[in-house]
Amino acid sequence: MKRKAMKKENLVKLVGVALVVAIISTGIFYGVFASKLNSDTGSGQTLVVAAKALKSGTVLVAADLKTISWPSPQLPKGAYQTPQELVGSTVFDSIAEEEPVLATRLASPQSGAGAGVPAGMRAVSVHVSDSSGVLALLRGGQKVDVQVVVGRGEKPGNVEVRTALEDMTVLSVQPQAEQGSQGQSLPVVTLLAKPAEVDVLAAADSGARVRLSLRNPLDRSARTSATLTLGNVMRSGPPAAARH
Repeated sequence: MKRKAMKKENLVKLVGVALVVAIISTGIFYGVFASKLNSDTGSGQTLVVAAKALKSGTVLVAADLKTISWPSPQLPKGAYQTPQELVGSTVFDSIAEEEPVLATRLASPQSGAGAGVPAGMRAVSVHVSDSSGVLALLRGGQKVDVQVVVGRGEKPGNVEVRTALEDMTVLSVQPQAEQGSQGQSLPVVTLLAKPAEVDVLAAADSGARVRLSLRNPLDRSARTSATLTLGNVMRSGPPAAARH
């Protein structure tokens, strides 16, 4: 009888010890978890994103920007935390709505828009004759080929066409018509050009019609370009690949 009482007493002690250990373990776990949760919550930061789609050439105002919570303590490289830092900056590469606004997409008010032009390159604007609707598809950063169309003589169909430059980067697009050197009101596209290409674009803009063809961004191929006339087109017929 006495032995049973001792066993019962020992069992009660063991249960008591186990209960105390469980309580202590739970307290430790809760403390660690709560500390980790508070640490993660406290490490979050704010990130400036575009409140709406921002076109190349836009001068930023407060209404163009908003902030969101960024859970990671590490912000994207070149990111901003307050809209006030960006007011007055110029967008030189289009930014989609809700996309983070990064320093690499902007030119600051102090540096001017020229900060968006890479070293060794030039920004050149040309008036574009857009009868194919390509202009509506153009965005900053896309690649285009530049075609030059020249009229020869008084006959309407007597024209020459040549692809003067290939794989040119679009810096900005101004769809609003602006009067060109030949008196026509045409939209303006600004391209990034090497110094040797600047004169080609200037000559084309001054004395010819300029057309742009949009390239696939993965297509970096180049071809030998020859001057083509309407007479050549009519005499040669469709390309060999298109014949049946």
